Amino acid sequence: MQQSGTLYLIPVTLGDVNHLEVLPMSVRKAVEQISTYIVENEKTARRFIKKVVPSKSQPSLNFNVLNKFTDPAELPSFLLKCQEGEDIGLMSEAGVPGVADPGADVVALAHKMGISVKPLVGPSSILLAVMASGMNGQSFAFNGYLPIDKPERKRKLKEFEQLSSKFNQTQVFIETPYRNNKLFDEIVSSLRKDTLLGIACDLTLPTEYIRTLAISSWIKEKVDLRKRPAIFLIHTGY
Repeated sequence: MQQSGTLYLIPVTLGDVNHLEVLPMSVRKAVEQISTYIVENEKTARRFIKKVVPSKSQPSLNFNVLNKFTDPAELPSFLLKCQEGEDIGLMSEAGVPGVADPGADVVALAHKMGISVKPLVGPSSILLAVMASGMNGQSFAFNGYLPIDKPERKRKLKEFEQLSSKFNQTQVFIETPYRNNKLFDEIVSSLRKDTLLGIACDLTLPTEYIRTLAISSWIKEKVDLRKRPAIFLIHTGY
């Protein structure tokens, strides 16, 4: 019986930063040997591969695109080469695949198909934010995006505050970068003054900004988060 290949989960940088500063040699070794990839965007994936391994032959690369427009019925075909014995790489647009990322569906399918999965070490904005927040890292929940509707978003923020108080749990969420400032204003106007708010912005980049303060202190702060990838965290106290 032919042995299946391995699905490598390949982390990428969180922005325009030297990959040698945030990615271990294991990532370079995997990119050197793998020619078939599952990615969100072929153009940016090619650019990343070229940065990591400049000598890699671009015409030899094969890509399957996985994004919100991908038909789930296509996913098994993405892993055919793995079943035939070839290793495949799964990459996110930023950070680690499978975490707040559509790649999780491919990983789940790989397990069902008996394909080995190998995660590689790399930057996760969610984990980096939790690490740097000073909030509870023993129990935290990533909640993704908040509702767009303003009353519903405010209700959700209050719900997160209540969950944090009840379970001593850090609540983590994100927003589309161009709406960050608006979300910040809504957070400081909606939550209790003693609730802690952590903001981790441009992680691993030269413009990195990380701060945790009580809402009462944030009211006095001036911070511009517009168009900057940011993670928001709240906790009701140390």
